[in-house]
Amino acid sequence: MVSHEMVVATAAALMSGTLGVIACLLFIPVVVLLLEVLAATLLPQRNWQRQSDFTRPSLAVLVPAHNEGANILPTLADVLRQINPRDRLLVVADNCSDDTASIARAAGAEVIERHDDENLGKGHALDYGIRHLSGAAPEVVIMVDADCRLEGGALDSLAERAFSTKRPVQALYLMRTPDDSPVNDQVSEFTWRLKNWVRPLGLFNFNLSCQLVGTGMAFPWSVLTSVNLATGALTEDLKLGLDLALKGHAPLFCPSAVVTSHFASSEQGRKTQQQRWEQGHRELIVSMVPRAFYSAIANRNLRLLAMALDLAVPPIFLLAMLLFALTAITGLAAAVGLSVFPFYVICAAIVVLSGTIVIAWSKYGRDALPPRSLASIVPYVISKLRHHLRVLAGRRATSWVRTDRN
Repeated sequence: MVSHEMVVATAAALMSGTLGVIACLLFIPVVVLLLEVLAATLLPQRNWQRQSDFTRPSLAVLVPAHNEGANILPTLADVLRQINPRDRLLVVADNCSDDTASIARAAGAEVIERHDDENLGKGHALDYGIRHLSGAAPEVVIMVDADCRLEGGALDSLAERAFSTKRPVQALYLMRTPDDSPVNDQVSEFTWRLKNWVRPLGLFNFNLSCQLVGTGMAFPWSVLTSVNLATGALTEDLKLGLDLALKGHAPLFCPSAVVTSHFASSEQGRKTQQQRWEQGHRELIVSMVPRAFYSAIANRNLRLLAMALDLAVPPIFLLAMLLFALTAITGLAAAVGLSVFPFYVICAAIVVLSGTIVIAWSKYGRDALPPRSLASIVPYVISKLRHHLRVLAGRRATSWVRTDRN
């Protein structure tokens, strides 16, 4: 007969083991983040040597635009300054109720209009544009959002690298905030740099692949047409990058090509923007990362494995929130007599994560988030905590929604 003591001991061992596994799993994204930041800050940046005799491939710049009449002209002007007469600038006016199409035509862009109330989202607009371009397919397609600015030489760098490597290429995409922005926006700009600059640069210095981030993306035509763009995914860029990597076309980071934009100015716009990014990321972690891990290990594909590990890193605040919550749980478990190992692992993860953020901030974030602003960061933490509690309560986006920038 099994004694009561044996049952209790078995249950305690099972609980300790479960907490230990969860703690170790949460430590993995912390280590991934640390390695990426160290590679970006300590390793010499790899250089791309442009070929002096290189002839730029035929190029199409594809700009999906949904009610962007107020923002699109500077974007089109940047593109028109960088393209050649044989290149194409195609604007997809997607379900627009404003004057986006007429403004783009007057600026000199080729414009097509899409009206489909059922299939919403940028992925469907991009697919519509690609099908239009297929009649006279270019060698390289570059996708640029309608509210972005392109620094000089960005299109040349992206086109040459995509054509030479036969791989998708991602530009350095940065978000700007005014100098007098509130601390919430300053923190957002720093975390954006961490996600879109520091981490991809670390992977680039390791000669590994990066994620696609939605704009400033270049594709060889044959690579782009190998995947389905017409998806309603909230983060269609992350999904597209992983789909391409699963087919053997892992994206490459190009830090010399810089694309910039700005955060939504309205409170509602910022909330919509943040919710779409974070929720889409969480959903991809659950739906695609396990498949990517399996494929990477089965095919011994290091680039795909690196992408899967990178994508498995949750948004920074969510990761920190999970670690602190598990600290309380494992600490309580240790106090009632269960193993202290999970508690030590989580405490170590918090120390490593904190040090990683400080290292990244000291080199890449001091101008975006000055030291004087750090004392005012508490309201931002509270707002993020409320946001994630709302998510846990079941409030989530069910479809793509355009960010309100008015």
